[in-house]
Amino acid sequence: MPKILVAEDDQDIRELIVLTLQFHGFTINSVENGALAVDAALADSYDLILMDVRMPQMTGYDACRHLRQIEATKDIPIIFLSAKGQESEIETGLSAGADQYILKPFAPHVLIGTINKVLAGESLRS
Repeated sequence: MPKILVAEDDQDIRELIVLTLQFHGFTINSVENGALAVDAALADSYDLILMDVRMPQMTGYDACRHLRQIEATKDIPIIFLSAKGQESEIETGLSAGADQYILKPFAPHVLIGTINKVLAGESLRS
């Protein structure tokens, strides 16, 4: 099963995502902020990263930009999770290097469907 890194600062949301993904058979590691996400991505290999946009210590945007500059992590698909749905926010996420952008709140089937599409190679990243 694919291994996914979840970076989300809200503990309740993080736990819900982890449980949902585990229920669908994914192997999960979770962290609380963007800086820890970068560290985790460098310490282990992941098939996909789910990342909140607004997090302490390092935003999802900054973490994504950083990961895209490192040879070992530049090709890991990244999906942003955010309550901010303005077009400019989505464009910022995609220009930072995200493959998809999911708006909160989201249904579990939307999350799983988007993950499966990205793992199959479908991306909004140009």
